[in-house]
Amino acid sequence: MSKTMVVLGTQWGDEGKGKIIDFLSKNATHIVRYQGGNNAGHTLIVKKKKIVLHLIPSGLLYKNIIGIIGNGVVVSPTALIKEINILKKKKIKVLDRLVISKYCPLVLKYHVKMDKLRENFKNKIIIGTTRRGIGPSYEDKIARRGLRIGDLKNFDFFKYRLKELVNYYNYYFINYYNDKPVNFKKLLNKLYNIKDIFLKILKNTTKFLNKIISKKKKKIIFEGAQGTFLDIDHGTYPYVTSSNTTIGGVFTGTGIGPKNINYILGVVKSYVTRVGNGPFITEIFGDLNDFFYLKGKESGSTTGRRRRIGWLDIVALRKSIFINSLSSLCLTKIDVLDYLPEIKICIGYKKINKNNKFLDNFENNILNKKPIYKIIKGWNVSTYGISNFDDLPNETKNFIFLIEKLTNIPIDIISTGPDRCHTIVRYSFFKK
Repeated sequence: MSKTMVVLGTQWGDEGKGKIIDFLSKNATHIVRYQGGNNAGHTLIVKKKKIVLHLIPSGLLYKNIIGIIGNGVVVSPTALIKEINILKKKKIKVLDRLVISKYCPLVLKYHVKMDKLRENFKNKIIIGTTRRGIGPSYEDKIARRGLRIGDLKNFDFFKYRLKELVNYYNYYFINYYNDKPVNFKKLLNKLYNIKDIFLKILKNTTKFLNKIISKKKKKIIFEGAQGTFLDIDHGTYPYVTSSNTTIGGVFTGTGIGPKNINYILGVVKSYVTRVGNGPFITEIFGDLNDFFYLKGKESGSTTGRRRRIGWLDIVALRKSIFINSLSSLCLTKIDVLDYLPEIKICIGYKKINKNNKFLDNFENNILNKKPIYKIIKGWNVSTYGISNFDDLPNETKNFIFLIEKLTNIPIDIISTGPDRCHTIVRYSFFKK
């Protein structure tokens, strides 16, 4: 049997999954995206050059990798082609190594328009989405009215259904939002002109994947987007994304079974960030927030928005470990903590005006709670780029050991910078 690994985020996304997947891909044969869409942004630094991927699996920067976009991913055809062309200019050809499920829902112009209008509409809860049309596309999927990329094969049928959907959305744009309608003919012509690019690479990826898994010597990485607490079911609802970012998304988003997963790696940042609105119990403000923002370069790779920043939350991390059945953790951005005189780790919560009762469980509604911190001494030296665990300062090692003790799970990989080579491997699943 092949070896299979899932890499997913344990916080609110932006944990550094793209860099880690790219690093691990040198020993892999296939990379699989299973949920989300071009609302995800994986930033990679290769030979000091920055590359941001949104739909294309991160590992495709290696020429030996085959990338698979599973049925759980919503695909914007225009965004995907734009990404393919950007890589082509960098002399990275991916079309001959990319496979897309014919069952992927499409993200089209009216989805993007609806997303933007909702986020700007008065008297409404503002979620803080990326405004890429992801939510409306998933809504169409659940309502069983959406178009899928495989529908492009029968273009007459596709045209008929597209007309229905454009009329459906235009009714709301005109009558509810008092905005301009989407032009059906322009949208249809645009899709007609690019459809052949996709028709060549469509497959039943469930059948394709299960066949690969049954073979020997294949090494497959399943690439998660966003993070655990943006999960539509298990996240801080309603401030979540529209897909399952936890381990269950792998199975519904690809069609493989749980017994086919060998190892689950959870990526955790040494502190916490989130983009958009919603509760954030360890959030930092003031000068320290500016420090993390500047040193950690904490701007969203998809939206460019400044991320909210907080101390590492062990209570939330424990829940993430439990939900996802994690095998181990990958700790990222420890170099951002360099030169801080002290570092805080949240080890529990206390209720406000409720006798300060100690709480050690994470609920999706974490309002009216305050963090309880354990404060440790910083290391006051640079860890940037270190690739050998023994070369880390003792205080940094103590920080890592403390996280392992508090979570009762090993930290197998440590990232000390943005480049591939800025990585410490304590245990390698693919090489065991």
